[in-house]
Amino acid sequence: MKTTEMFAAHPRKLTMDVTAITECIKSLVECADVCTSCADACLGEQMVQNLTKCIGLNLDCADICQTTARILARQTDPVPQLLRTQLESCAVACRLCMQECEVHSEMHQHCRICRASCQNCEKICQDLISRLSEGTRTTFL
Repeated sequence: MKTTEMFAAHPRKLTMDVTAITECIKSLVECADVCTSCADACLGEQMVQNLTKCIGLNLDCADICQTTARILARQTDPVPQLLRTQLESCAVACRLCMQECEVHSEMHQHCRICRASCQNCEKICQDLISRLSEGTRTTFL
């Protein structure tokens, strides 16, 4: 993964587990893509008016995941409180999107796929939040 290579090339090396950060970024980017695709699939459904809440949450979750991935990728003087707050917001967005996709999952395969992606992303964000809460202090966090 090129993200790992960038972390290695950065003049301010991560002292926290690079694998945890790169896995989180990977999950965030994937979730953003899946949520965007789910919103698009919802728009293609015949009863689109029943999916407006799902579409909105898909798009919100996609934007929040993408932003969180970009913030995590920044190495120079990150602000731990901002990182923690962004990860918490992302976990909430994933949970809400997952819950809404669950409502439609019996009828739409794209909602089942999105639900699983959001569930995975929320878990990975929560794991990283736990690492921050455990008092891990590094040049990154």
